[in-house]
Amino acid sequence: MGQRHRVVILGGGFGGLRAAQALRSSPVEVTLVDRRNFHLFQPLLYQVATGGLSPANIAAPLRGVLKKQKNAEVLLGEASGIDVASRRVILQDGELPYDTLIVATGSSHHYFGHPDWEHFAPGLKTIEDATEIRRRILLAFEAAERETNREKQSTWLTFVIVGAGPTGVELAGALSEIAHDTLRREFRRIDPSETRIVLVEAADRVLPTYPAALSAAAAGSLKRLDVTVETGAMVTGVEGQSVSLQVTGKSQSIPARTVLWAAGVQASPLGRALAQEAGADVDRAGRLFVEPDLTLPGRPEILVIGDLANFSHQGNGPLPGVAQVAIQQGKYAARLITARLKGEVLPAFVYRDRGSLATIGRAAAVADLPRLRLSGFPAWLIWLFIHLLYIVEFENRLLVLVQWAWSYFTFNRSARLITGGSPFPFDL
Repeated sequence: MGQRHRVVILGGGFGGLRAAQALRSSPVEVTLVDRRNFHLFQPLLYQVATGGLSPANIAAPLRGVLKKQKNAEVLLGEASGIDVASRRVILQDGELPYDTLIVATGSSHHYFGHPDWEHFAPGLKTIEDATEIRRRILLAFEAAERETNREKQSTWLTFVIVGAGPTGVELAGALSEIAHDTLRREFRRIDPSETRIVLVEAADRVLPTYPAALSAAAAGSLKRLDVTVETGAMVTGVEGQSVSLQVTGKSQSIPARTVLWAAGVQASPLGRALAQEAGADVDRAGRLFVEPDLTLPGRPEILVIGDLANFSHQGNGPLPGVAQVAIQQGKYAARLITARLKGEVLPAFVYRDRGSLATIGRAAAVADLPRLRLSGFPAWLIWLFIHLLYIVEFENRLLVLVQWAWSYFTFNRSARLITGGSPFPFDL
């Protein structure tokens, strides 16, 4: 009996993990490679960043998830390149042969040509990003408590969030809850409710990819939470104590010590390296253009899925970089491999849009679902249910549910820990 078909999957995110799981009954050997030993439920990272959940609540060890799948193994490693001609993944400490390769290495922050801004305005893509943002948020209140100069104190109590997509809106709502509810009566020299939260968006409305009516509902919820929204605003500079904006042709500066970045993403660097090796094309965000069956042009043995893929065969542009796209593409990739081994032909990939959800603080959300658009408390209940449904480990679902229930009734955020680095001096 010959060696079974070798499927190597790079990336243990939504797409890569779902592809591995969907191959459980196929006559293949699956090797899942990731530089982290866990799957991260990124949609809830903002709750770690704002002290509502702990990192372990939204992460599941990859080996634990796949331990019962006999045809799958997990390798802790990072791909530095791909030898397309000899079908080998080049790892930083070795190499890995494949018969079929699934590349699902995701995306990272995009600062639009200003990588120096990252030091002052961290993005939110990893557990480390979340704990660093949590550290900066909580340190800002601690620094304000010790500051005797009223003007400097105000800069510590001003938070600027760049980007009013779902992540930015969710961060803004959670920050408002922290300031107005969670930290109430915890400080002696400052009033946390005096915190100023500014949400900056280059488009003409918040949640610009949502229907206008839902954007308006979200804007209303943000207003009730005392979040200042600046639309039509382009960031022109980010420094340690201020953010510079261009708003309707006029320049303005916002004094702020804490800036959070939620404005854009770019594909992982492996995408451009693979494009050069395989003679493929990438878009401005570094995503690889793929065929209708998610393969690279001229390379049927290489599939690219999730945030790394530019799938423009459905609709007027590429599919959005959301979890549902990656999950569906991961399942399709597994079906395609299985069909090929049987000598069958699979139709092109078709994305079925199950809708979009964004929460804006306590008991408020917007839901753009097929044939249904909701806002307010009903949308929030749907948001809760959907997010619990897609958390990988059952134990994590239970923990998250208990945490949410506790936070809802007590306004408390139990994971308000300042970790990583020295908190003194207050020079972030």
